[in-house]
Amino acid sequence: MKYRFYYAGIRVRNLARSLRFYTRAIGMKVAARGTMDHGGKWVHLVGAKGPMRLELNWYPRGSKFASRYTKGEELDHLAFVVDDVGKAYKELVGKGARPVVSPEKAGRDKVEVYVKDPDGIWIELLQG
Repeated sequence: MKYRFYYAGIRVRNLARSLRFYTRAIGMKVAARGTMDHGGKWVHLVGAKGPMRLELNWYPRGSKFASRYTKGEELDHLAFVVDDVGKAYKELVGKGARPVVSPEKAGRDKVEVYVKDPDGIWIELLQG
C-alpha cells in the first residue's frame, strides 16, 4: 500500500480567529470548507507555494471530538491518501495502529476512516 501525505489537521477553539490569523498573518488561502455530521466545521487552507494543506477543525460542545485542551494536543490528525481505505485500515491495524473509525462504521458514502498511531495521534485515510 502506498500512502501519500495529504494534510495535517489542527483543532481550533475559535474558527474565525484562526482563519484571520492563517490568512492575514501567514498568507494562506481558503481552498475548501465544510460541516461535519456532528456539527463541527473544517476549513482547508493552502500556502502560496506547494501542495501541502492545513485543515482547521472546530468542534461544538458535546461532540466527542471537543475534548479539553491540554498543552501539546492541538494537533488534530494527519491525513493520507491511499488506493483502498479498507485495505489500508486493516494493514495499519495489523501493524499496531489502534482502530477508531472502521470502514464499516464510516458508512457506505464515506471514503475516510481513522486509526490512532502508537502515541494516540489520529490518522485519517482518504480514498484516492
